[in-house]
Amino acid sequence: MKKRYLVLALSLVAAMTFAGCKDKEEPQAAAPAPTIQVVTETPTIVTEAAPTEESREGMYRSEITNEWIDEALKDQRPIAAMVDNEKTALPHYGLSRADIVYEITNSTLNDGVTRFMVLFKDYDSVDQIGSIRSVRPTNLVIAPEWDAIVCHDGGPFYIDDYLANDYVDHFSGTFSRVDNGKSREFTEYILPGDMDKNFSGSSVSKTYTSYYKGAGHFQFASETEPNDLSAYSDAVSANHIQLPFKHNKPYLDYDEGTQQYKYSEYGQSHVDPGNSNAQLAFDNLLLQNARYVKFDDNGYMMFYAKDSGREGYYITKGKAIKITWTKPEDDCEPTRYYDSNGNEITINTGKTYIALIPDDIYSGLEIN
Repeated sequence: MKKRYLVLALSLVAAMTFAGCKDKEEPQAAAPAPTIQVVTETPTIVTEAAPTEESREGMYRSEITNEWIDEALKDQRPIAAMVDNEKTALPHYGLSRADIVYEITNSTLNDGVTRFMVLFKDYDSVDQIGSIRSVRPTNLVIAPEWDAIVCHDGGPFYIDDYLANDYVDHFSGTFSRVDNGKSREFTEYILPGDMDKNFSGSSVSKTYTSYYKGAGHFQFASETEPNDLSAYSDAVSANHIQLPFKHNKPYLDYDEGTQQYKYSEYGQSHVDPGNSNAQLAFDNLLLQNARYVKFDDNGYMMFYAKDSGREGYYITKGKAIKITWTKPEDDCEPTRYYDSNGNEITINTGKTYIALIPDDIYSGLEIN
């Protein structure tokens, strides 16, 4: 019986493995996952560069946030740290300093517990990141669009084929342990010097590789003319967003003073003791309705992170509009977000929260 489940699981993994980065040797074709049809048509991308703004000596605008950062970081790859989101793992360290926070359902069990994948461009400036936990196939399909180095601690055998892709770089279980009084799985963190030690003992490039295609990943509005969604007649008020994740019941509240969305879960504000207990806050929210496949009875699953014309929302400055999102079959190509007219949206300078929400609970999303 165990062999039978193993064969079934492996066939599902193969079905989820679409074409990778196109400058890599093409893998053999795999059978599609049962009962799920993948749409691969991609809308025409319409992009408009933000107006040229003044330069600042020794600085450049981050390709991830559009914020001014040290020019010495320009070619440095970001890391994508896998952070445990069980209540036992709280408090999280470093997340308030992240450029992008992905929240993704991690299992079909345990009320659909989520896990964070957290992107940092200037990771050396953050004193503590974590706690670090295992990775899933979904993350290894999304991280390449940023050319990000995945930082994790192991994972199920379903990740093996994805880790084998030339364009996936990762460090696993090679970070520091912090005595925080918790069981061992909640004690691993990225501390200063950890990344340098990992690079020195590997062939992983610290700078962007030839696979990187994300320089124009987001289309940013000018800071002098931010996108307040006033141009959209279908924009609705978005002061409170209740996400339909059952396990941690997260929500985001709009702060008019800072013009950011503040994140809470488990009935409390999400604060970062590594940054003066600052609450996790975002300038942009991107919510994606995503299909998934369940691998086995242990709850292992994978989202169809590569899809076309799926619905979602873009939320900023107290307003929300409906969007569609598309990620081509090439893992290294960015996910794109389009308004109801088929034009690629512009987002605002700052930090971004991205949630992949299972399609069978998406109707529970509340925006008011």
